[in-house]
Amino acid sequence: MIPLQLTLKNFLSYREATLDFQGLHTACICGANGAGKSSLLEAIAWCLWGQSRAVTEDSLIHAGMRDMRVNFTFQKDDRTYRAIRSRHAGQSSTLEFQIQAESGFRPLTERGMRATQQLINQHLKLDYETFVNSAYLRQGRADEFMLKRPTERKEVLASLLHLDQYEALAEQAKERSREFKGQVDLLTYNWKTLQSQVESQATHATEIANLESAIADLNASQDIARQQLQSWQALRLEQQAQQQQLEWHRTQQHNLTQDYQRGLAEYQSALGRQQEVENLLTQESAIAQAYSQFQYLQSTEESLSQKFAAHTQVQSQLRLLRDTQSEQIQELTNHLNLSLAQLESLNEQAVENQQILSRQPEIEAGCEQLRSARDRLVQLDRLQLQASTLLQRRNQLQSQIDRSQARLAARLEELLATHQQLQASTEQGLSLQQAAAEVTDQIRQLENKRVYQQRVLEKGQERRHFMERLQADQRNYELQLGEILQKLQMLQTQVPELEVQEFPPCPLCDRPLDEHHWNLVLLKHQTKQQEIQDQLWVLREQLVTSEREIQILRSKYRELERELSQLTPALEKRGQLQAHLSVTGEMSQRLQQLSVEAAQIERSLNSGEYALDLQAELQAIDAELQALGYDEKDHALVRGQVDRWRWAEIKQAEIKSIQKRQAQILAQRPEIEAQIHQLQRRLEQLQTSSQLHRQIEALEQQLAELNYSLDEHNQVRSALRQAQSAQLRYQQLQQAKQQYPQLQQTAQELAVRLEVRQQELNNYTQKTQELQQKLLQNPDAVSQIQTLEQQIHHRREQLDEQLAKLGRLQQQQQYLETRQTQLEQLKVQLATSKRQYRVYQELAQAFGKNGLQSLMIENVLPQLEAETNAVLSRLSANQLHVQFVTQKAGRSSKGKIIETLDILIADARGTRPYETYSGGEAFRINFSIRLALAKLLAQRAGTSLQMLIVDEGFGTQDQEGCDRLVAAINAIAPDFACILTITHMPYFKEAFQARIEVTKNSEGSQIVIL
Repeated sequence: MIPLQLTLKNFLSYREATLDFQGLHTACICGANGAGKSSLLEAIAWCLWGQSRAVTEDSLIHAGMRDMRVNFTFQKDDRTYRAIRSRHAGQSSTLEFQIQAESGFRPLTERGMRATQQLINQHLKLDYETFVNSAYLRQGRADEFMLKRPTERKEVLASLLHLDQYEALAEQAKERSREFKGQVDLLTYNWKTLQSQVESQATHATEIANLESAIADLNASQDIARQQLQSWQALRLEQQAQQQQLEWHRTQQHNLTQDYQRGLAEYQSALGRQQEVENLLTQESAIAQAYSQFQYLQSTEESLSQKFAAHTQVQSQLRLLRDTQSEQIQELTNHLNLSLAQLESLNEQAVENQQILSRQPEIEAGCEQLRSARDRLVQLDRLQLQASTLLQRRNQLQSQIDRSQARLAARLEELLATHQQLQASTEQGLSLQQAAAEVTDQIRQLENKRVYQQRVLEKGQERRHFMERLQADQRNYELQLGEILQKLQMLQTQVPELEVQEFPPCPLCDRPLDEHHWNLVLLKHQTKQQEIQDQLWVLREQLVTSEREIQILRSKYRELERELSQLTPALEKRGQLQAHLSVTGEMSQRLQQLSVEAAQIERSLNSGEYALDLQAELQAIDAELQALGYDEKDHALVRGQVDRWRWAEIKQAEIKSIQKRQAQILAQRPEIEAQIHQLQRRLEQLQTSSQLHRQIEALEQQLAELNYSLDEHNQVRSALRQAQSAQLRYQQLQQAKQQYPQLQQTAQELAVRLEVRQQELNNYTQKTQELQQKLLQNPDAVSQIQTLEQQIHHRREQLDEQLAKLGRLQQQQQYLETRQTQLEQLKVQLATSKRQYRVYQELAQAFGKNGLQSLMIENVLPQLEAETNAVLSRLSANQLHVQFVTQKAGRSSKGKIIETLDILIADARGTRPYETYSGGEAFRINFSIRLALAKLLAQRAGTSLQMLIVDEGFGTQDQEGCDRLVAAINAIAPDFACILTITHMPYFKEAFQARIEVTKNSEGSQIVIL
């Protein structure tokens, strides 16, 4: 992938920015920390793969904006492509993928975003993880691989090579093997249980035959008793029919008695009503006179109500006019008060303005002082402009001289410290050898304990998985047991009564159910309930045992973990001791060289003989500044005078504004006074002679003419309410005249009806007595029926017990036959599970770290070593050489081979571990290995590494190291189409001809190509 153009909109710190990569081969992206250098490369990764260092995509949007967009144009295999990814806050992203044709860019975008992303990965032959581990050397990641322990480096390398998929396969295979191991154990246990149950099958046949004979005898006796019961029940039915007839006659007799009593009450009520009507007719004259008085009061009240309505209307109009008058008076009063306040305010402003105008001479003098100070300030600004260039160069020279002195002092301090360390190390040579042997023996013991700890962990995991399977089986059995208990409850709540001949339908399937099948169903569910309870007891015992084993393994694991905490310090101590021992032989010569170099540096620092050309240029600049005669203190004093007299300029502008305001006040005062006089005249007219005042007086005269009295009206209303009863009495009189003939006729009809009811009642009383005498003559069959039913019930209980026992035996016989079939099936399943268990055990070993993963790493390391040494030779002038060691012999007498990934570095003094090198040398080694890994990952992805991005800190490098690093980048430049280096060091900025300057201001980050 070769970048051509990157366009950003509202991405991180950028608002609008475009970066054109065409013509850039090796370039440096420079700028201050936080300016947005790394954001350019984050934009490329987000545009192509939709991934970045941010937690959420919305956090990539520029602060205060709602959307963002990134366009990235690149070249791959002589074809030009363009990817466009955009996002609106709170919504999903959109992705477009295009290819350049003769007529412009042609879309390749698929229907879905995931399909489009897969298409981009196919064309690039890179995914995001491969990109950040190959083409993009991200900041702070150079030494990630090197800082790991030797045993952990293989894990990091496996992760970079995407070998973790084999680890996942190994875990899956282990899981499946544990599952099949559990199945084998469970099937073995079940096979033994079935084998013991099937052996008892032959003893059930004799018991079943004996029970069938006893059941036949009980059925014959039961048939004889039922025939006798039927004859007595027929006689009982005849007696019940006669009893029902007697009860019907008694009911009829009771109903006729109640009808007769109701008719008698109605006849007496009719006579009473007839008497009341006759009494009302005798009072006809008095009722008519009271009704006439009621009509007179009603007409008088209607006349007074009309006057009340007119009085109310006039009062409402009068109240409305008075409210309107009050509102107009209030409005005029408010306007008058506002005008008076304006006049008072104008008078106060005129007095204040006059006071300020009295200071005009003082302000003019201050303006003259301000003009003089400003002239002096302009003169000093010109001198400062001339001196600023010299001062800036002087500061640069002084900084460079100070850095030279600091480098020499640091080098001297480093030499002295190294001299002391070498001298102390030489004296401790013999004690170091004994300490190294002791540490090596301690490490060997701890390594053995770590292997044992891993076995304890695997055993605990196996027990945990076995417990999870047992818990799942326990939940299933408990669920089945609950269902069986519910079914048993349903069966037992529908047990038939003794006198019923047929059982109700089955509560489970709704089919007809007799006694025999009901007992079979009940026995089947009870047997199954017992079996599940037995299984639950076994599972609970296994769970308790497994929990105890896990507790023991957990305590053992924690104990080993505490002991293994000493392994890392021991390994570090061994590496330090070996590093000291490896350089003990060269100490004398190195000490002499350090002494000579330290003496030279100390003489230079004491005499000041360093950076002589810079010191000479500094003296010349000091002479020029002295001749120029610029003084920063005078400049600051003049600035203070300008600030101090600036008040006069402000006051002068204020006086001009006040003069205009004073003229306006003098012009406004007569207008406001005239307005006040007019408002006072209008207010007086509204209160005495306005049209509204005349309307109010007319309405008051109209109220006097109505002469309405509320007390008189209330007295008439009270008298009218008291006379309401006269109207009611008059209406009752009219109704009585109409009802009197009808009441006479009703009383006569009720008397005739009473005579008919009395005759019917006498007839039913005679028939009831005849039926009672007939029932007393028949014999009672109830005692005989009860005796026979008790005998039948007792035989039925015996029969039920025998049938239940027979059903249990038959069901057990069927169950054992089923168990025989299951036993054969279990043999086949057990053989299959054992075979699968062995297969997945072998797969787990093959996919594990010591299988395919280890083999693939062994195949990759020679290529990685060759690529690393090719780069490292350029960075170290062929002084350093890297070697990867994957196996080493153990310390034990058996000579066991230990898997590791040690990094040995060979230089002019010999071969030693990576951990013994200083910061600058370690960085060169890190960079070489990281670049070799990048090439290796790109080749494994099926693409060539045409673009390299180095986002690393180079602060650990001295000037010589930086020169070699720049030379190495230039040396590998022919292998890449584009190399981008991110740094903020000034020396690196000057080392590249093409620079991309990134700055940040209030408008966001900006890009300039130099």
